[in-house]
Amino acid sequence: MHTMSSKEAKDNFGEKVHEVVVDSDSEADHERAVGTSLKRTMKSRHIAMISLGGVIGTGLFLGTATGLANGGPVGLLLGYAVVGSICYAVMVSLGEMISYLPLPGGHITMAERFVDPAWSFTLGWSYWYNWTIILPAELSAAALLIGFWTENVNDAAWISVFLVVVVTINVFGAAAYGEAEFVFASIKIITITGLIILGIVLDLGGGPNHDRIGFRYWKHPGPFNQYNNFPGSKGRFLAWWAVMTQAAFSFIGTEVVAIAGGEARNPRRNIPKAIRRVYVRILLFYIGGVSIIGLLVPYTNPDLNLNASTAAKSPFVIAIKAAGIKGLPSVINAALLTSAWSAASSDVYSSSRALYGLAVNNNAPRIFMRVNRWGLPYVAVATSCAFGLLAYMAVSSGAGRVFGWFANMTSVAGLMNWFGISVTYVRFYAGMKAQGFDRSSLPYVAPLQPYLAWYGIVSTLVICIFSGWGVFLKGQWATDTFVTNYLPMALFPLLYFSARVWRRTRFIAPLDMDFKTGLAEIEAASYDEPPPRNWAERLWSWLM
Repeated sequence: MHTMSSKEAKDNFGEKVHEVVVDSDSEADHERAVGTSLKRTMKSRHIAMISLGGVIGTGLFLGTATGLANGGPVGLLLGYAVVGSICYAVMVSLGEMISYLPLPGGHITMAERFVDPAWSFTLGWSYWYNWTIILPAELSAAALLIGFWTENVNDAAWISVFLVVVVTINVFGAAAYGEAEFVFASIKIITITGLIILGIVLDLGGGPNHDRIGFRYWKHPGPFNQYNNFPGSKGRFLAWWAVMTQAAFSFIGTEVVAIAGGEARNPRRNIPKAIRRVYVRILLFYIGGVSIIGLLVPYTNPDLNLNASTAAKSPFVIAIKAAGIKGLPSVINAALLTSAWSAASSDVYSSSRALYGLAVNNNAPRIFMRVNRWGLPYVAVATSCAFGLLAYMAVSSGAGRVFGWFANMTSVAGLMNWFGISVTYVRFYAGMKAQGFDRSSLPYVAPLQPYLAWYGIVSTLVICIFSGWGVFLKGQWATDTFVTNYLPMALFPLLYFSARVWRRTRFIAPLDMDFKTGLAEIEAASYDEPPPRNWAERLWSWLM
């Protein structure tokens, strides 16, 4: 077992960096262990709110327009239910690993220990790519939302404003990001909860027009769209399948809790609490939200087509306008705009910490490990922010079209990351069993393992393989759709086998897996918090 010591040094620019030096018999191990350190500045309420609402963004509020148009109300609901079950399987698998070892780099570091260095290399760069690409998607969506009020200002101006806000939040470090997310996520949770309640009221005829909708749109135009006019069950099945990629875009990012684990206070208490609440987000916010959307808006509504319009076309806003409620659509649209800011801020945070994790594991230049005195990996943050400039593609191609491109690329890349996380857990489980660890003693024990992890492996691969099937239909070929769906999937095996050949790595045997390094520091950072003294503190403790 390694013995660790720390020291402070000055870099060439005269600022302090913290290095962790690990005594090892191997020079390679020594090089891999030396690095700059993040600081545990995120509080329990930050982690709790990030897990509940941190990445609820334009995928749910705006992207569901495409899902509803493609699949119809039941197709949309079934698509979100299936992807939600995959999300749950991946998150509980990840939660067990990261609760035991909440290290910088999250699952990227786990892959280094439990699979092989080439898997860590592939998972890390794929994860960074995913979060880097989703940033311009969120910025494009924000510009699309602004179109609700005005179309007279060029999208470039709004993208610039949003990008400045996102960069400002992230340059102040993890504590500022956590505080901003606490506020933004609170707004999103209040918004989606209010929209679900309002949707029920409108559906039952409680709106100004007193139109009792009920299940009208499930009868006409129907529960499923007939995809590409295919008749019968074939068309309905394809309509449901067309929802899967868009649904994945909405769920991708839930694993941000794992990346935040390296900067969380009392991680062995706060991370398990956050993981246990993942089902609340899936059932209440996502499944509840799309159920209401399917009741209120027919899938034939022309406003659901994001490519054909430059205005904000959230299904919630469409329903509220149709009900005759004045003023409220603008309030809701403003809340949705803050969700785009929030999700974009999470994108920069996650991509920069992924880049930091790659450098820690010797899979990226060591300059990305550089931090300032407050523990901010500023080189990684600056590099990740720079990719937000891709959002300016919306100026020439239209914000809705660009949003669709990036959503496809993000969905497939995110699903491949879920695949990588599930594989890592299967190896983690095998190592625990081989080395005689008692899983019941872990801070968090995932249910139904390793079967849920295998479910994640198989289902993510199937969705990715058939994600762009629509382009192979007669007369439906679209080069941009083909590239954005299959490029991320092709990159994953290309990166892995290239890294494996170049580095000559092999799978780590279960008996050789490292479950100990860094454990002492994690245990030292964990502590028992004082019990609540009254009902208010008990409620706050349960919530946060």
